[in-house]
Amino acid sequence: MRAAALLSSLLALLGLLLATAAQAPGPRQQQQQQQPRARSFKCGGILTGASGFIGSEGFPGVYPPNSKCTWKITVPEGKVVVLSFRFIDLESDNLCRYDFVDVYSGHTNGQRLGRFCGTLKPGALVANSNKMLVQMISDANTAGNGFVAKFSAAEPHERGDQYCGGRLDKPSGSFKTPNWPDRDYPAGVTCSWHIVAPKNQLIELKFEKFDVERDNYCRYDYVAIFNGGEINDAKRIGKYCGDSPPAPVTSERNELLVQFLSDLSLTADGFIGHYKFRPKKLPTTTAPTTTTLSPTTTTLKPTVALCQQKCKRSGTLESNYCSSNFVITGSVITTNTRGGSLHATVSIINVYKEGNLAIQQAGKNMSAKIIVVCKQCPLIRRGLNYVIMGQVEEDGKGKILPSSFTMSFKTKNQKILNILKNKQC
Repeated sequence: MRAAALLSSLLALLGLLLATAAQAPGPRQQQQQQQPRARSFKCGGILTGASGFIGSEGFPGVYPPNSKCTWKITVPEGKVVVLSFRFIDLESDNLCRYDFVDVYSGHTNGQRLGRFCGTLKPGALVANSNKMLVQMISDANTAGNGFVAKFSAAEPHERGDQYCGGRLDKPSGSFKTPNWPDRDYPAGVTCSWHIVAPKNQLIELKFEKFDVERDNYCRYDYVAIFNGGEINDAKRIGKYCGDSPPAPVTSERNELLVQFLSDLSLTADGFIGHYKFRPKKLPTTTAPTTTTLSPTTTTLKPTVALCQQKCKRSGTLESNYCSSNFVITGSVITTNTRGGSLHATVSIINVYKEGNLAIQQAGKNMSAKIIVVCKQCPLIRRGLNYVIMGQVEEDGKGKILPSSFTMSFKTKNQKILNILKNKQC
């Protein structure tokens, strides 16, 4: 099914390219217009001009393995580069670790606007200058036809209120969707706000108003917040949509990246958010040290006691369903021990109860991050399938306590889970 859909998209794109070429404008027009050609693209290059097309090496054929292709795009001075993907089909991975396309603002040391793989086309990407760098990397095993994208020049404010994003380094400030508050945000935009505080400070961020197209998995329009200065799923704090403002966020260090993306269909009111810098809480005298250590000690004791208890699952799927914030089935694809807890990534088979669990999507693959508070209870092993029920932390990660209900997942469980999905709690 996926192959048929991709083939259909590919044939439609090639038909468009051939039809464009067949229009055969006059010699002067041919020199002025840059159209994609129905032939293979080369690996990387230096491109200048008001618009043009780039594509993976050998497109529309399968891209080669073990390659690294870099395109440096320059549009006229005083303009900004806008990049729109027309087709993308790269090996799919939740974290885009194997085959991927990176897009940067500028040619050297620029902010990364995004890393992409799978088959889900991102919205338009806007550089903050007249330069953009695009890089595609593939590993030894390839899977897909690659990508085609169009670049074009735009006035920084030619897109009207659609132009958004940038670097925010004042002690406090606001950011908002294009057109706010007069009308809905436009379709097909990507905005990235890079918030940078001094080295010894943190960033507090909260949303005053929030209304972004609702979807159970936030696949279409969404806001994503990352620790650090680039789009990196391993550092993602959360992904948000709908009409409920996300919980306030505090950065781990002195940088946050807020990304807003809208696709080419439905839109909504949008949002306005505010940020401010604050110093790290570092004890400098004896008195504060005593007050900060005291509650830490008291909160640690119950956790230690919790993890020393005998680990035994209690209840059934039915008795634990309503008391859990989320219920999913999935395969554990990564595990990482931190202190006494286990941090895991679960590739989702099905979602029965979502709550505020942050679910990320790469192509058709969905995943979620969970924390098993006591790493041995319940015991979660990489490569195995589970039914997982638990609570959700403020950052959208699933929290699994010894009292949480987990069990090995078998197909016979689906029937009862489907019944519970329709249950009124």
